[in-house]
Amino acid sequence: MYLKNKNILITGAGKGIGENSVKNFTDNGAYVYALIKNKKDNSKFSKIKNIKIFNGDASDKILIKKILNFSIKEKKIINCIVNNAGVRLRKKFLAVSDNEVKNVFKTNFFSVFNITQIFSKFWVQKKIKGNIVNIASIVGQVGFDELTVYASSKGALISLTKSLATELSKYGIRSNSISPGFTKTSFYEKFKKKNKLHKWTISRIPQKRWGEPNEISNAIAFLLSDECKYINGENINVDGGWISS
Repeated sequence: MYLKNKNILITGAGKGIGENSVKNFTDNGAYVYALIKNKKDNSKFSKIKNIKIFNGDASDKILIKKILNFSIKEKKIINCIVNNAGVRLRKKFLAVSDNEVKNVFKTNFFSVFNITQIFSKFWVQKKIKGNIVNIASIVGQVGFDELTVYASSKGALISLTKSLATELSKYGIRSNSISPGFTKTSFYEKFKKKNKLHKWTISRIPQKRWGEPNEISNAIAFLLSDECKYINGENINVDGGWISS
C-alpha cells in the first residue's frame, strides 16, 4: 500500500494506460479522481471503491477547478497529478492544418500547463508538497514520419516538466515525466493490422515486443510514491530499449 495518503487526479483515465493506472493506484492505497472523457468508460470502474469519476475534457479549466474544490470539500485533497490525456495525429507535415496543430496542443500541452498551474498555485498557498507526473512519449525525443505535431507537443511537455522541477522544487513540489514506447493500448489491434509497420516497430525494440499498460502504470506509481523523493525533473523512458538502440 505504498500510495496510501495519495489523492491522485488522473486525466485520460478511461482507456489504456489511464485505465490501468486507476486500478494500480487504488490497489496500492490511493484515492483517485478519474477524469474520463467518454461516459461509456465509467462502467469499467464500477467495482472500485476509492474513486470519484468526473466526465469531461482535460482542457476545461472550470471543470478542473470544480474537481479541486470537490477534493477540498471531501477532505481528500488532491496532492498528486497524472497528466495522461493525449491525442495523436498521424499526417504528413505538408498537409497539416493550423486547426489540427491547435487541437493536438490543446490537449497534449495546454491542458497540462493549465491543470498544473491551477493545482500548483493551490499547493503553494496551502504549503502542500505536490507531485506531478506528465505522460510524454519517446516520439517527443526522436524523429518519426507523419508525427511532427504529436512529437512537437510531447517534446514541449518534457521541457515543461524539467522547468517545473526547477521552479517549483523550493515549494516541495516534484515534477517528472514518463515516456512510453509502443504500448498495447486501445489502438494496438488496429495498428497490428498494418503488418509492415508493426513488424518494423518490433525490429526496432531491443526486447522485441510492445509494452503492457501495467508496465507503464507501475513506473508512474513509483514516481508518485515516497520511495523516490529525490527523483525530480527526470524523463523516464519505458520503451523496451528503443531510445538506447
